Amino acid sequence: MQSTSFSRLESRYFYAFAAACAMVAGIGYLASHYMEEHGHIVTGMNNTIVWGMPHVFAIFMIVAASGVLNVASIGSVFGKAVYKARAPLSGLLCIGLLAGGLMVLMLDLGRPDRFIVAATHYNPTSVFAWNVLLYSGMFSLVAIYLWTLLEKRFNSWSKPAGLMVFAWRFILTTGTGLIFAFLVARQAYGSALLPPMFIVLSFAWGLAVFLLAQAAIYAWNRETLDPAILKRMRNLLGVFIIGALYLVAAYHLTNLYFAKQTGFERFILVDGGTYPWLFWAGYVVFGSLLPLLLIYHPSLGKTRSVVAASLLVIIGSLALLYVFIIGGQAYPLAIFPGFEASSSFGDGQIAAYKPSLPEFLLGIGGIGVALLITTVGVRVFNMLPHDAALPQGVHGETH
Repeated sequence: MQSTSFSRLESRYFYAFAAACAMVAGIGYLASHYMEEHGHIVTGMNNTIVWGMPHVFAIFMIVAASGVLNVASIGSVFGKAVYKARAPLSGLLCIGLLAGGLMVLMLDLGRPDRFIVAATHYNPTSVFAWNVLLYSGMFSLVAIYLWTLLEKRFNSWSKPAGLMVFAWRFILTTGTGLIFAFLVARQAYGSALLPPMFIVLSFAWGLAVFLLAQAAIYAWNRETLDPAILKRMRNLLGVFIIGALYLVAAYHLTNLYFAKQTGFERFILVDGGTYPWLFWAGYVVFGSLLPLLLIYHPSLGKTRSVVAASLLVIIGSLALLYVFIIGGQAYPLAIFPGFEASSSFGDGQIAAYKPSLPEFLLGIGGIGVALLITTVGVRVFNMLPHDAALPQGVHGETH
């Protein structure tokens, strides 16, 4: 590992930013404590919508944690030196995002202490139980992978470790998609397209997070990223955005083909109030088309444009997950197709949901945890990519 000297001014900024991240994480914990003390009545959730805004943040961070490892995989598994220089940062971001996402999930349970029951009484027939193993396995494998990267004595093991992480992250994201794919009690879910859709979405979301973190680290160290490397990574982000759009379109077109799903698709895409606006404006326009314009427009494509595109991709991902998770629960299940159902439990009724401030604070608290882990890790292990040490010609593009 290389050592770096830090000035007093930089150290002061580091401690200030780390303290701010810790404060955000602490506010998230206090929000969860408030919800636990007063019950879910203080949230927008109800008996129909049991996964609220915290799950939107949590699923985003878990999916992005898998996708951010794509940078490490390209480097270690496929031998691309430009990406291998960024593999340690990629692994650190994965651990930070996964920790933040799981913190939100655990604290949103209402009784997080009951997690010990799931840990000591394993149910192999539950996809949720599968994910307990997948998440803990991801932490362990990425930690081993980082060890092989940062400790010179074990550098020769980085490729085998990278292969294990490469395979595990696909399995983990598949497991996240299966949570919804196996859930047939909602019109939005129960589709075999969801696991591959989540995998492709993870590529775009993870790379967007990585590009933001990389830009911040370079700015912090007053360094400039090689334009050829920036061009390569921004083009890769564009490909991932297009792939994600394709899978989301395929998912909705598949639903539209089945008569029983047309009511739900009309609700989500046309007359569902907030949900169509979030889908078309939030995800399609601002989360996909505008980033593609910033990436591929001839007069754009500089660092600021890539940072803006990455931010928009993240905002669009939250909009898409809100529509998918909240909208999917809000639409009533067609228990008796062709008939109208009604009851005192709200059967046949579209459920209302308005997220509360504690829900937002808990979700943002998870982001604070991810930022804190990444900030401290970058500082302690000096994970700024050192492109100057790369052999000539690996950039693959002319300046």
